Formats: sequence, structure tokens, C-alpha cells
Amino acid sequence: MTEVADQFTEERAGEVARISHWIDGQRVEGASGRSGPAYNPALGVQTGEVDFASAGEIDAAVQAAKRAFESWRTMSLSRRTELFFRIRELVHDHAEEIAKILTAEHGKVLSDAKGEVARGLEVIEYCCGIPELLKGEFSEQASTGIDVYSIRQPLGVVAGITPFNFPAMVPMWMWAPAIACGNCFVLKPSEKDPSASLYTAELLKEAGLPDGVFNVVHGDKVAVDAILEHPDISAVSFVGSTPIARYVYETGTAAGKRVKALGGAKNHMIVLPDADIDMAADAAVSAGYGSAGERCMAVSLLVAVGHAADDLVGAIQERLPKVKVGDGMDPESEMGPLVTREHRDKVASYIDRGREEGATVVADGRETTPDGDGFWLGVSLLDNVKPEMDVYKDEIFGPVLGITRVDTYDEAVQLVNENPYGNGVAIFTRDGGVARQFQFDVKAGMVGVNVPIPVPVAYYSFGGWKSSLFGDLHIYGPEGIQFYTRGKVVTSRWPDPATSKVDLGFPQTR
Repeated sequence: MTEVADQFTEERAGEVARISHWIDGQRVEGASGRSGPAYNPALGVQTGEVDFASAGEIDAAVQAAKRAFESWRTMSLSRRTELFFRIRELVHDHAEEIAKILTAEHGKVLSDAKGEVARGLEVIEYCCGIPELLKGEFSEQASTGIDVYSIRQPLGVVAGITPFNFPAMVPMWMWAPAIACGNCFVLKPSEKDPSASLYTAELLKEAGLPDGVFNVVHGDKVAVDAILEHPDISAVSFVGSTPIARYVYETGTAAGKRVKALGGAKNHMIVLPDADIDMAADAAVSAGYGSAGERCMAVSLLVAVGHAADDLVGAIQERLPKVKVGDGMDPESEMGPLVTREHRDKVASYIDRGREEGATVVADGRETTPDGDGFWLGVSLLDNVKPEMDVYKDEIFGPVLGITRVDTYDEAVQLVNENPYGNGVAIFTRDGGVARQFQFDVKAGMVGVNVPIPVPVAYYSFGGWKSSLFGDLHIYGPEGIQFYTRGKVVTSRWPDPATSKVDLGFPQTR
């Protein structure tokens, strides 16, 4: 179990580790001849070579899951619950090791990585109550001598395709409810930071999860397409950008699969004139620059209403020099690097683009980067951002915060509702009536009132509206259980055989 963790917790200067698949309870080295690099973003050096799966290797994982399904689905709920409690304890006990893997491969600071593991652990804890979550309904004497009851049953082999920004949490949001419901799981994590998923696989095996119930395969579009087209995969969950989410949804559903695909976001935070400006500025800096802005729930646009704008910009500007950017392993660091050099360069280009389009560059993060070859970009702030600008329309996915000024509450709500994305939104105000009206008016899946990142707790469900979600059901919580099961209604009669007769009429209930 220590092999993956040792890769990051011991000095292995200059060594590039091979990152292989996990199929049927063991490591399986890739045989496709294709691979890709993984980096330490703070150092800018390659630390891993990730095997990319062929369609045949995807099939091997699916067949292992298919073999495991028949015995896994018959395991009693009490035994499944006992196993999930063991999983919960192991993840809890090894949370720091998982967090160090995240920091080393993704770049986020260690405190943020620990927070990611904690939010994933909440979903595992929710799934420890799977006997209660799978309870059906029963109606006695629905008709004379007839009882009707409903049950929920697992789908079979299901798959998850997850993003680079939360390499541990988002997979936990998927595999925990899927496995708890009796399915077997094939995970394709991001090829940029896949090692946390392998470490998780080792923990699950140690907990006693049967071989084949959880599998990990790495890769690019070849692997994704093989998952979407595989006839033995019943459902696919996806989190990533909107163009890919649309592709996953359309391709997967065309192949007859159940699909939920969570896409991108452009989250607005509205600040009304009556808001506590210091509180709003603290929230904006935290939600805009946490995890270097690489969050689908990051606040990327502030909408300042009326005279709140100047005070808000000033308050944020005061806070920016205090944000310490550095190696995530340094306990003093508050923001780490971006995940790859290419992504850093793309995010930085929006600063120039914003200036060219007429926005005011209040802070240019390229001027406040640490020394070294890491993929660094400091905190950046653009004022006077207009809806027609690319910096307003695009999901930048980095530490670039934009401010749009409007005169009224109605204009602010219109901006949110006309945006093609509808993931999360927040409002900062002291007026409870306005806040209540806002949650009624706004078109978004998750709403925060004086809360900048309104990620629901594990016993609610996470997901957006509009182009932020393709599919009918959100991730984890009650809708997660619903996604990974299908309902069955049983109508039962145990009559006296002497009363049986032929009746060609429509069934009667009275």
C-alpha cells in the first residue's frame, strides 16, 4: 500500500515513476506503447510517466468488473456497510498521505489538499448509511389480497471520468455511491495527476473490497471513447469542461448508457451596496484564488452593484499582496502553481486579452510569481469587465478575477440568468428579503447567501443548470444513489388457489 505514497514522500531526485493501471485488484503495466507525462507543478519537472490504456485494456478492466458484479451485488447490506466503515477509517487515517500526493502532482497547497480529502470523505460517510438509502416502499392490500412494493437495484458495471482539479474528491463522489449501491466501478482519472486514484485503490483493497469491484485505467481520448462505447458499461459519470461534457453525454447516451456529465462554469458573486465590504472582499479573494482558481465552483466574476464597486475593488486590492504564492508543501503558502505549463500560459494570456478588450488590469499575476521553473501565476484582478469580453465569457480556470459594475440588482440577476453556465452563484447582502428573492429569481443549480462557494453537504446533491450539466441527475447525495440504481416495482398476490379464475379485463384496484 505504501508504494504510491513513497513516490511523493521520499526524495527520489531525477527519477520518473511509471504510473500503471489497477485492474482486478492489482497493478497492471500498460501494454499499448502509449503514455504521457505527469509533473510536479511547483518544480516544473516530470515525476511520472502515465500508461495510456488501449481499448483492449479498457475491456480487461470492464471484464474484471463484470466478473466481480454477480457476487458483489449479492453481498448483504450489513456486510457492505461494515466494509464501508473500514474504507472510511482507512481514508481518514491516510488523509495526509493522500493530500501530499495531491500537492505533489496537482500543485495545490497542502491545507487545500487536506480539505479536498475531507469533502470526499463526507460522501464516503454518507454511503455508510446505504441500508437506509436503499430502502424501498411497501403498500399492503393495494387491491384485495395484493401487495405492491418498490426496490432499487444496481446497474452493473459503471464508469467515471474525472478532472485534474480534484484528483481524490471527485472520484470519491462517484465511486463511493456507485459501489455502495452494489455496482462495480471503472475509473479513468485525469492523466495529469492520476496517482491519488491508485493509492485509493490500494486502500480499498486493504479494507477488504473484493478484486474487480474497483478498477483504475489511465489514458486520453482513446480510453474515453472505449468507455463510452463499451457495451458492458451501463452508466458513465463525468466532470470536466462543457465541450467535453457535451461530447460525453451525446456519445454515451447514443450508445444506450445512462450519463451525467458536469461541465464548466462562470460563477458570479453579486455584492449589493448594503453588504459588509470587508466580508465580501475576504470571500472574493478566498473563492477567486483558492486552489489557484482551478475549481469549477471558484468565483471568477464579481458583480458590484452601485456604489459598492469602488470600495470593493479597493478592499480586494489591499488583500492581494498578502496572498503568499509558493510550493504547496510550504505551510506558509496559500496558493500553489497551476497544473501544467501550457495551462499557466493560457490563463496568463487572458490578462493581455482583457487589457486589449478594455478592461482595467488592477493586478497582473505575472509580476508576483516566485522564482524557479514551476508553473507559477500570481493573483490577477481585472476591473471594468464587460459581458462582451472574452475574459467575461470564457471559463479561464485560473487565478484571474474579473469585476463587472452594474447599477441595479435587476441588472446583476440578468447577467447571471443570461450566462450560458449555471453552476453556482452567490450574493452578499444584509437584506434577508433580497436574499430570499435572489434564490427565487436566479437560474443556477447552487446558490450561496453570504457564502461564496456553495458546495452542498454530502446529504444533498451537487450540480448546476444550463450548460453546466448534461443529464437529469446531480452528483452524490440522494440523486447519486438514484443515478447508480434503477427502480423496480413488484406486485404480489398469495391467494387461495380455489379463488383463481381467468379474467381478461383491465386489472382493477377497487
